[in-house]
Amino acid sequence: MNDVLKDIEKQLDSLKTKAVKENVGTVTEVGDGIARIEGLSEVQASELLDFGNGLFGIALNLEAYNIGAVLLGDFTYLKEGDTVKTTGQILQVPVGEAVVGRVVNALGLPIDGKGPIKSTKKYPVEKIAPGVITRKSVSVPLQTGIKAIDALIPIGRGQRELIIGDRNTGKTTIAIDTIINQKDVICIYVAIGQKTSKVAQIVAKLEQTGAMEHTIIVSATASDPATMQWLAPYSGTTIGEYFMDQGKDALIIYDDLSKHANAYRQMSLLLRRPSGREAYPGDVFYLHSRLLERSARLNEDYGGGSLTALPVIETQAGDVSAYIPTNVISITDGQIYLEGDLFFAGVRPAVNVGLSVSRVGGAAQTKAMKSVAGRLKLDLAQFRALQAFAQFSSDLDPQTRSQIERGKRITEILKQPPFSPVALEDQVVILYAATNGYLDEFPVEKAREFEIQYLKALSLREKKLMAEIADKKVLDEKLTSQLEKFTKEFIKSFSKINK
Repeated sequence: MNDVLKDIEKQLDSLKTKAVKENVGTVTEVGDGIARIEGLSEVQASELLDFGNGLFGIALNLEAYNIGAVLLGDFTYLKEGDTVKTTGQILQVPVGEAVVGRVVNALGLPIDGKGPIKSTKKYPVEKIAPGVITRKSVSVPLQTGIKAIDALIPIGRGQRELIIGDRNTGKTTIAIDTIINQKDVICIYVAIGQKTSKVAQIVAKLEQTGAMEHTIIVSATASDPATMQWLAPYSGTTIGEYFMDQGKDALIIYDDLSKHANAYRQMSLLLRRPSGREAYPGDVFYLHSRLLERSARLNEDYGGGSLTALPVIETQAGDVSAYIPTNVISITDGQIYLEGDLFFAGVRPAVNVGLSVSRVGGAAQTKAMKSVAGRLKLDLAQFRALQAFAQFSSDLDPQTRSQIERGKRITEILKQPPFSPVALEDQVVILYAATNGYLDEFPVEKAREFEIQYLKALSLREKKLMAEIADKKVLDEKLTSQLEKFTKEFIKSFSKINK
């Protein structure tokens, strides 16, 4: 009996030894950023694999006879027959204050030539999103500095607002303007599949405006492998989550998730995963949902921090009903739709107010902005409806004509040059003047000049009034009467000059 037990123990020991040995696998195929490996019976899904010489990979396909892994880095020297080891870990990236102001790749390694990142803290790139109990409803505005957005499609801290439109309609400009306008928010800009020259221009613009001091760039350009483009948004989110966990507010921009989906499709097809609609794999919705669900506003018990997401999606010929756009629209809390026709007509930012929506709405607006924006939405909606109608009729009644004329002036006021965000108090006062008809007596082409002169006069002669609006963020009766009195006086002087 004892001999039988000893034999069983020997067999168990040999099985254990064999299992340990099988934790080292062999590369059977390599190419296009993908490796197939035999062995590795103990490997787990998404586990980090060590290929030696500083090259790592992630196990994605766990099949019966082999493992499909994606390679992170230069794999040109890797060949069939090379050994692979499991690490027992999932991929982590460095986080912390040391990363702020830096340009890093998808692995969190610096690529800006400013030396190594001195951070000992690391977070895993994949993490379960905060649960319902840990979250708090969105109620604090995130000012973009863009009048058309802050007034009509407000964004709150912890919200996910999609920026969608055709190529070259100003999507990235809106994202960069928002970063420039932040003072107390850490910003992360994730460049996915962009040209390296474009990323360099963005870095230069942020340095020029001083915004790079609170910004982190995560870059996976078009020249990088598809695996790095797939990984970059998750790394950026991980960096943002660190600041959210510290009770701070962070903003992340994914530019853009269309290229992210394309990179994932490329990887999936190479891994021979089954293709579905438009050759995308079946889990392409989960690819973006598990990314965007990590943006949230935490309640006070969990630090009260927030991570706001502005994903960017590029459409083809304005088709918002395509596969990837509809996927991301259903995940996010609203969208800013940029229209090519408006852009080429000179309305910039080319925001289509009818198709754009914020599902948080007035909850993410200050009281001062609410008091002027409510009227603004109504005036613009009436203008859009009447404008289409007026094209077929030359004989219009005075009320319809006045509504159209006011709509033209409001549209002119909402135009804004790139990289020039407007302070909250300036937005409130100019929109007050526009919605209350103070511009109606001047030609449309004078609206821009009126705005410049009006804001200049207010900053010189009514510093206290502007400071109060900025501080209280309310336009109460006292402040409204002061503003009304000043505006009437300004119009008299402006009329004399522009007769």
